[in-house]
Amino acid sequence: MTRKHQPIPIFKTEAEERAFWESNDSSSYVDWTQAERVRLPNLKPSTKAISLRLPVSLLEQIKVTANKQDVPYQSLIKIWLAERVGVASH
Repeated sequence: MTRKHQPIPIFKTEAEERAFWESNDSSSYVDWTQAERVRLPNLKPSTKAISLRLPVSLLEQIKVTANKQDVPYQSLIKIWLAERVGVASH
């Protein structure tokens, strides 16, 4: 049995679209049985540069630890922060 899906509205802004999908079930609009798995190998999460003041001695300790693990120190800081807040790091 083929189910008739509702047309997806046209959105004026990304925020409007986000609010719509947060409050509507996509199965009313999309036939997920026809979906195909895709890979997006070059997709990277959005990032934002911040300024973080650290004591010099703390930064040096972080750099030493990062060097021992053969990881850039900024990456190590991101890993530690992600672990602390319970977010999977990429």
